[in-house]
Amino acid sequence: MNYYRAVDFFCSGGGMSYGLQQAGINIIAGIDFDKSCEETYKSNIKDAKFIHADVFDLKEKELEEKLSLKKNDDSLILIGCSPCQYWSIINTDRIKSYKSSSLLKEFRRFVEYFMPGYVVVENVPGIFRRQAESGLEDFIKWLLNNNYKVHRNVHEVSEYGVPQHRRRFTLIANRVTDKEIEPKKKIGKKRTVRDVLGEENGFPKVSAGHKDSTPFLHTVAGLKEINIKRLALTEKDGGTRLAYANSELAPDCHKNNKESFKDTYGRMWWDKPAPTITTKFFSISNGRFAHPEEDRAISLREGAVLQSFPKDYIFKTTSVANTARMIGNAVPPKYAEAIGIAIVNQQ
Repeated sequence: MNYYRAVDFFCSGGGMSYGLQQAGINIIAGIDFDKSCEETYKSNIKDAKFIHADVFDLKEKELEEKLSLKKNDDSLILIGCSPCQYWSIINTDRIKSYKSSSLLKEFRRFVEYFMPGYVVVENVPGIFRRQAESGLEDFIKWLLNNNYKVHRNVHEVSEYGVPQHRRRFTLIANRVTDKEIEPKKKIGKKRTVRDVLGEENGFPKVSAGHKDSTPFLHTVAGLKEINIKRLALTEKDGGTRLAYANSELAPDCHKNNKESFKDTYGRMWWDKPAPTITTKFFSISNGRFAHPEEDRAISLREGAVLQSFPKDYIFKTTSVANTARMIGNAVPPKYAEAIGIAIVNQQ
């Protein structure tokens, strides 16, 4: 029986839970208000319960009874990787995302009630830059005042085995050891797009609009004819929209504008980590999400493996957009595994 037991708040499709399981941690349950995550979560996180609940309404005593949790349990890990749109540098609807700004404070209620051995928080760097406003500053003070050792920093996930550039704030607090616990960087060459994509990695060449009805989900969004023409002119392996900037193919907003938004309509590089996989990675107009050499955006499964999900991870969703949102919002499992290994090995 595994010693460490974890409850994953805001679990979504299970990226954090899966990574911690790979590190040898027993996941008791995942909690999320979005019921559409349930089938994906349960399909991949074996023996874990899925609790459909809004954290604003969920009570500490209710969770204690549902999961038979104990207070002051040295083996218990509470994880709070809340949706982070409000603190993101990416433009979002701030009114729509305002409620997400309070999720850390809601998560804190459960930490104070259960006093677990370990606490993990993962979020966008913006929550660290705006510590007072986000409630992070007060939360850290509370942890320190209650004898938790607290590691908090912004990490680049490509240094932990994820083939993608992605900066994430990570807090690992513990009251079990007398030292800060932090994930250990991988030694050696970073994983790149070439390491996980391409025919040699099981991704056959396909065209824009390809539908894959199998669980592999090598599904690609369609493209208008003008965008296929744009990609045909874009240099392979890292090319940008500047290839057609002075032609009739250039969108009006890009004409005479060669400096801003260079990544939109751009191709990934084979021998570099991918750019940050966002919830819109299936669309070439939303970033450098074109395949390094094929005239299309990356597929759903390609986005997932760039997030470090295994190729057999099951996504049970109803649309391309819903699947991409689940993948793009996820904690990269390989990064989560590095966090889990650090806890298990007390590093």
